[in-house]
Amino acid sequence: MPAKSKSQQMAAGAALAAKRGEKKKSELQGASKEMEKSMTQTELKELATGKRKGKPEHSSKD
Repeated sequence: MPAKSKSQQMAAGAALAAKRGEKKKSELQGASKEMEKSMTQTELKELATGKRKGKPEHSSKD
């Protein structure tokens, strides 16, 4: 499932980096911290990859 917004995609990328050991888990904040705990590396990769062009900065809370 691709990310719905740029923010979600960036948070998933940060969480993926921490999960891979490329970034310290203590550096994560907010959504990326929760994503790192609750999602698998494969799920995070699916969210983090893809184009950002055309996506809203934040998704609506409908």
